Amino acid sequence: MVRNGDTLEPASWETAIRRAADGFRAVRDEHGGEAFGLFSCSKATNETNYVAQKFARVVMGSNNIDSCNRT
Repeated sequence: MVRNGDTLEPASWETAIRRAADGFRAVRDEHGGEAFGLFSCSKATNETNYVAQKFARVVMGSNNIDSCNRT
């Protein structure tokens, strides 16, 4: 589902992923990478957490990544 105005409409995976990527890109371009943050979970695999931090740092340009590993 994607939002068009005040309504949600069915969408293909390609459209939904493109819409999400456009949103991330718009935030990064308008406010810089530090406007983006990511929270990962200690129950995820090491590989998943590695990809999450790489995405935040390399793609979004943000060091704002945290996880529940500290608790």
